[in-house]
Amino acid sequence: MNIKPVKGYLLVEPIVKEKTASGLYLPNQDAHPEYAKVLEVGAMTDEIQTEVKKGDTILFKKWGINDVKIDGVTYQLLKFEDVLGIVVK
Repeated sequence: MNIKPVKGYLLVEPIVKEKTASGLYLPNQDAHPEYAKVLEVGAMTDEIQTEVKKGDTILFKKWGINDVKIDGVTYQLLKFEDVLGIVVK
């Protein structure tokens, strides 16, 4: 994959949280925050900053994201401002 997000955006891979009894993973359909792994971080400027770095797991607002499907895999682009926190292990 060769996508570099523009200033102020992150490219993330969603982390699926729900699993059925038969083992199928379902996307979360409610309005609650989501989790994702950061794949790429767009450029920062003096006005647009983030503490998030490549490889972080983040919690973000579900609304306002843009889905991108590449080779059958769904990724998401979201703004720095939609990140609610970084998951600390």
